[in-house]
Amino acid sequence: MTELPAVLKREFIYIWYYFWIQFRQICWYWILGMLIGSFLSVFAKDHIHGAFTGIRDKKWGLFGIIPACILGIASPLCMYGTIPIAASFRQQGMREDWLAAFMMASILLNPQLMIYSAALGPVILAVRIVSCFLCSVAAGLLVFAFYRGRDFFDFTGFAERASRDIHPNLLIRYLLNLWRNVRATGLYFLFGVLLSALFQRWVPQDMMVKVFGGNEAWGVLMAATVGVPLYACGGGTIPLLREWLISGMSPGSAAAFMITGPATKITNLGALKIVMGLRRFLLYLAFVMLFSLIAGLLVNIIL
Repeated sequence: MTELPAVLKREFIYIWYYFWIQFRQICWYWILGMLIGSFLSVFAKDHIHGAFTGIRDKKWGLFGIIPACILGIASPLCMYGTIPIAASFRQQGMREDWLAAFMMASILLNPQLMIYSAALGPVILAVRIVSCFLCSVAAGLLVFAFYRGRDFFDFTGFAERASRDIHPNLLIRYLLNLWRNVRATGLYFLFGVLLSALFQRWVPQDMMVKVFGGNEAWGVLMAATVGVPLYACGGGTIPLLREWLISGMSPGSAAAFMITGPATKITNLGALKIVMGLRRFLLYLAFVMLFSLIAGLLVNIIL
């Protein structure tokens, strides 16, 4: 009986060691992401969406999908914040394919998540930015091809929310937004670090290589599938993804995970189901899974 507590104590020490190492290595990316994300949300959000409104009257045709993607990536809003703004853009006459590209980019990536992803190294960060951008472009092109002249989204009931960043003192306004960001992501981040410590301690490295490594379609498909239930918060998955990459996960598998994760996050799916309807929502899920698989295989071929 005295042996069991000794074993548990030893395991606790190992896990705490791995946890502390991981935390020290990546917590600075999380802190920097909080600081910059809140700054953009408080001081740059209106300028970003004003710029999107400004491209409405441009005669860019399909090429307008590109700035729509860029502005979607630059937007610091969550999906429930993006949809009401997209609804207001629709009322102003914005094209459906531009809206699709903007919303897809906003789902997949934002400035805060880019800073988090820097903890994964420059190559994986570049893979994330490029693959998410191309996925957003593809979404816009498909809406143009199959829903030209028809409404793809139904924004009925979505009104633009009043901003919560209204305190007259700019510093207090910024600190309040920062505190909301910390509360929204802090527990997920710590849980992600804990999961990565548990993987590091208990999951053999060769198993990770067999599941996610190599250039085989199986590893990419597994990563795309695992991204669906595991992804709850971008900051929370970074420690886990970092540990998987160290253990042998291929860049293509990481790319697939980074697409399906945010695209099928439960809060995003709830909002998208409302504005798309069942049929288009199922098409969206099929598109995400297919694109993530193709992107992952191409990344593995290139890298």
